[in-house]
Amino acid sequence: MRVGWRSDRGLWRHVAYLAEACVLVRWLAREKIQHVHAHFGTNSTTVAMLCHHLGGPTYSFTAHGPEEFDKALTLKLGEKIARASFVAAISSYGRSQLFRRCGFRYWSSIKVVRCGVDDHFLGPAPSPIQGPRRLVTIGRLCEQKGQLLLVEAMAQLHREGREVELVLIGDGVLRGEIEAAIKRNHLDRNVRILGWADSETIRRSLDESCAFVLPSFAEGLPVVIMEALARARPVLSTFVAGIPELVVPGRNGWLVPAGSVEALVDSIRQILDAPLAELTEMGLRGREDVRRQHAIEDIARGMVAHFRATIEGEPTSALPTPALPRPS
Repeated sequence: MRVGWRSDRGLWRHVAYLAEACVLVRWLAREKIQHVHAHFGTNSTTVAMLCHHLGGPTYSFTAHGPEEFDKALTLKLGEKIARASFVAAISSYGRSQLFRRCGFRYWSSIKVVRCGVDDHFLGPAPSPIQGPRRLVTIGRLCEQKGQLLLVEAMAQLHREGREVELVLIGDGVLRGEIEAAIKRNHLDRNVRILGWADSETIRRSLDESCAFVLPSFAEGLPVVIMEALARARPVLSTFVAGIPELVVPGRNGWLVPAGSVEALVDSIRQILDAPLAELTEMGLRGREDVRRQHAIEDIARGMVAHFRATIEGEPTSALPTPALPRPS
């Protein structure tokens, strides 16, 4: 009742979560499961916490953001942290936001465990960047991702006579608004919406681009940025959440203030004016950063170490956190 009261999903939905926890605790006992890990500090972690309270195994969860940070009070995030064996944040920024939602005594249980990129993107050698000047953006078509500002920036560049293409991969509630903006600004030949795409299409689209753009207003640390850098494509994004921990201006991309069309246009001009060899070199540095910081085998080993330490009752504070890239 305490977790469900004044929550965004209501008390009766939490009664359903309690029922799920009752079923889960039996399943876990039958399979002799010692620990449960959930992703996102939302309903999945609520069920894991209730299961533990009913006598089930210990639990941990990964907080991705930004939903957990935006709704920390209604999600009762502080209580979930306090009852968890450990909490994984996908960036140092994310860990700092979790620090804000719990007492200092729980800070040591919050670890940085970054998201990983697999060999589908890191394995095959990327091709060098070569014409045309095509930008790609990937994500849900929604306010949070800032695609409408990107279309506005493309309209300004089109009025300047700049030759540049934009491919939007994804779908969502703002698709109609974005299509209307494309038509209104006469960008039918410059901007295309592909809709949802599988990982092979995403990789091919990145390989055919000269840079990846994501002008988000709120994020955790987007995996699509890691995938773009893994394909050796420099990234233009915003000074938001954990993004500056991977995208370093002058090394592997550009960062602009969220919401600024002027800064977005200026950075795209830099991409268009840069020699292709320079863009290729920036992308290769980004690929090195992703391989060092986000290789999925290393991430998995780190998570397994946290699981084992929890089950064996050992502290995990000594486990290393991958180093961040530095400006070149």
